[in-house]
Amino acid sequence: GRVAVPDERVKILSNIAKSEKIIPTYLDFVDIAGLVKGASKGEGLGNKFLSNIREVDAIVHVVRCFEDQNVIHVSGSVDPIRDIEVINLELGLADLSQIERRRERLKKQIRISDNAKVEDDALARIYLEVENGGAARSVKLSDEEKVLLKPLGLLTYKPIIYACNLSEDELEKGNSYSQEVSSFAKKEAAQNVFISAQVEAELVALGDDEKQDYLNGLGVSEGGLQSLIKASYQLLGLRTYFTTGEKETRAWTIKNGMTAPQAAGVIHTDFEQGFIRAQTINYEKLIAAGSLLEAKNKGWLRSEGKEYIVNEGDVMEFLFNV
Repeated sequence: GRVAVPDERVKILSNIAKSEKIIPTYLDFVDIAGLVKGASKGEGLGNKFLSNIREVDAIVHVVRCFEDQNVIHVSGSVDPIRDIEVINLELGLADLSQIERRRERLKKQIRISDNAKVEDDALARIYLEVENGGAARSVKLSDEEKVLLKPLGLLTYKPIIYACNLSEDELEKGNSYSQEVSSFAKKEAAQNVFISAQVEAELVALGDDEKQDYLNGLGVSEGGLQSLIKASYQLLGLRTYFTTGEKETRAWTIKNGMTAPQAAGVIHTDFEQGFIRAQTINYEKLIAAGSLLEAKNKGWLRSEGKEYIVNEGDVMEFLFNV
């Protein structure tokens, strides 16, 4: 499903520009079911599951952290660390199998290709780490090694968020299960968020004001889905910039370090290819001015060229020539 990234700044910019439309930026979440013990050997959806997960940028592992006799657990009891270890073991076994196949193919190339030697050395280090219960993401890699290994889509190399699925009553403070998961995530240097599928189902049926009243009653400021989206943004190294005018105010997602032409290319490839310059002001500065016209009068609008690295919250207008 496509999920709008919650961002009050879009609404505020729209009010300033009196925009006809507001368009948030989105994240795509893929719900991939079917991973069970033995998946690396074909149990459950097996390899189909594993091939699906290779295509994602990050993994969100939703871990059951609530007791409910009416909701059956596939393993017969609630034990989040066991569940995490089952999943991680299957991902690790799949990676080991893939590394073995890849290294076998590299044997013929090592004598004639420096790249093959570099890739094989990196895979050897990763294999040792994963074989000992670790993850590929724990292994330090050079930029060259990262480029060479990217096509493999190693599962344990993907960044991970552990989402503790809690009951409505325990969403605010968590419980002993979620504490275990938080400790586990800290050791792995992984992200950890609290979410309640029960609460999210309730929120879908409520209006904005009712939603906030409901969340306040639970002692939380936002739903778990919002926390998850923010954590995903942080994990993937993403930034938001804005375009605003009478027709629409829109948020755009870019990666950290993108230049102004690359950011323009997110809108349309023609914008990147024909980029001349970008009229730029940061969101906070624009709010202080009160309008783009007032910001221009104060000399706060900057003209940025091709080398400019776009910052979080920049409001931009691109000048290009096709």
